[in-house]
Amino acid sequence: MVTTSSPTLSPPVPTTTPGNPGGPGGRGPRGGRGPARTDPADREQLRRSPVSLGRIASLFAPHRWQVALVVVLIVASSVVSLATPFLVRTVIDDALPHADVRLLALAVAGMVAVAATTSLLGVVQTWISTGVGQQVMHRLRTSVFTHLQRQSMDFFTRTRGGEITSRLTNDIGGMQSVVTSTATSLASNATTVVGTAVAMAALSWRLSLLTLVVLPPAVWLTRRVALLRRSITSAQQRRLADLQHQVEESLSVSGALLTKTLGTADAQAQRFAATSAELVDLEVRSSLAGRWRMATMNVVFAAIPAAIYLAAGLPVTSGGMTVGTLVAFTALQAAIFRPLMGLLDVGVQLTASMALFSRVFEYLDLAVDIADPEHPVPMEAARVRGEVRFEGVSFTYPGADRSALSDVDVVVPAGTSLALVGATGSGKSTLASLVARLHDPTHGRVLLDGVDLREVSLAALASVVGVVSQETYLLHATVRENLRHARPSATDAEVEQAARRAQVHDVIAALPDGYDTLVGARGHRFSGGEQQRIAIARTLLRDPKVLVLDEATSALDNTTERAVQAALDEVRRGRTTIMIAHRLSTTAGADRIAVLDGGRVVEQGPRAELLASGGAFAALVAAGGAPGRAQSGEVLALA
Repeated sequence: MVTTSSPTLSPPVPTTTPGNPGGPGGRGPRGGRGPARTDPADREQLRRSPVSLGRIASLFAPHRWQVALVVVLIVASSVVSLATPFLVRTVIDDALPHADVRLLALAVAGMVAVAATTSLLGVVQTWISTGVGQQVMHRLRTSVFTHLQRQSMDFFTRTRGGEITSRLTNDIGGMQSVVTSTATSLASNATTVVGTAVAMAALSWRLSLLTLVVLPPAVWLTRRVALLRRSITSAQQRRLADLQHQVEESLSVSGALLTKTLGTADAQAQRFAATSAELVDLEVRSSLAGRWRMATMNVVFAAIPAAIYLAAGLPVTSGGMTVGTLVAFTALQAAIFRPLMGLLDVGVQLTASMALFSRVFEYLDLAVDIADPEHPVPMEAARVRGEVRFEGVSFTYPGADRSALSDVDVVVPAGTSLALVGATGSGKSTLASLVARLHDPTHGRVLLDGVDLREVSLAALASVVGVVSQETYLLHATVRENLRHARPSATDAEVEQAARRAQVHDVIAALPDGYDTLVGARGHRFSGGEQQRIAIARTLLRDPKVLVLDEATSALDNTTERAVQAALDEVRRGRTTIMIAHRLSTTAGADRIAVLDGGRVVEQGPRAELLASGGAFAALVAAGGAPGRAQSGEVLALA
């Protein structure tokens, strides 16, 4: 029987709700009914990029000392807080019945000191742990971003832009709570559970066994809910990626223009609404996951205090327990469930977040096709002559059933120009892209001044080879910022000089804000010809020794083309230039011409010799107009 040495006080009532949305029962498929199954796409994702707790823990390796300090603070806070129930027992069993004011004052002061100490330790612990978590997130974001920048163009051509954005924002953002709070939650809850269990055993080992009866079913239910949450989380992230892709595809400048000109606004809106509705359904299913199972645990938790009161009243289990001991034990029993369920919730979060870690680690695990050499050959731009040589070059795009290039042997002497001509799909752009090392040959070598490009660092190569593509891309910034993007250290005078050489300075100067004019999204503030000339000026600002021009004048009218062509003719002097020609006028100023057909060079030499030989080039000219009288509007046959 309980010894009534003091008036009975109402013990604290457990306030833990393990089934709350933020706890173990807060995620997963609808209602948590049925066996836990992993989505096939989720299984495939985990197969491609297996995730281990060791790999997740390695994210914190650079901050091991801060994590250790946080653990020490958590342990100290948990140990100090355990004094409160014993102080309560002292008040009830000793101070109040004996009217011991001094003991009462000391006990109450001890309670306040415990609260103040744990609060202070909590503030310091939160400050350190939040800083560590954010540093981990920062390093993870920048690592993924930097690694993706190193991927070849093949990766970006086969990957949706929205998918990349979603993994950098949604997936890594979804991992934030796990990364920033998992270590502290694990240490805090584990320490509190162990310390509280020891204190409960010290008060009454018999009642402690009764309290811990609920642990096995709690672990079992939590595990099942965790598996359900992992599946639903994977599906949510895929739908978020779809939604991100639709936003970028439909609400970009080009996408909006396409939607308006084709009149597909309603269809796009319905498609977006359908994806959004799927997300709503997934979120509802996520919120209902495991609610019925965890509701059962709530009933069990509510019944435990009643069982303790019953056991305390039985002679076989009470052991002469005082009211103070009962109150202190009940308070500990209420306190142990919160960290216990929090500890289980860490497992739920880790399991459910495996889909997120897998998606992010999949990008980090991507092989880099175009990588810097381990020991790059030094290449100073000032000493580069600019000879480009293709030796037995063949190239096949990943997944293609035929080669884009086969056994190409071409030499472009330093300071000369080469025009690449041929039908669409003949390999002109592919061959030119090898010079900038946007791809590496499948077989053969591309040499710059006798050095294999694969032995040169990418940064050094970018300072030597400049590319002006047919499709220009301008940043949503000022004209000056767009030009300086090529060389941040360029002075205003150098920026303007490059614009003059590209025949665009007068256009920019005539604007109200001049070089401080915003170009707009993707440069739509300017016409196509003006965008092309700004892109040319941006490349010229770098003063590369080798120029690759992918029909850089294709977007210009005849008058503007002649002006820009004159500027390019001036710029080409003393500079190696490789031009992808779609119009006969482009070949007029080239020192040599190479004709490609089906990925092979079928003819090469000076323009006059090729015309005289009556071969492939002469046939293209004949199809486009009278030989030797190419006008700027003439287009190569099939090009």
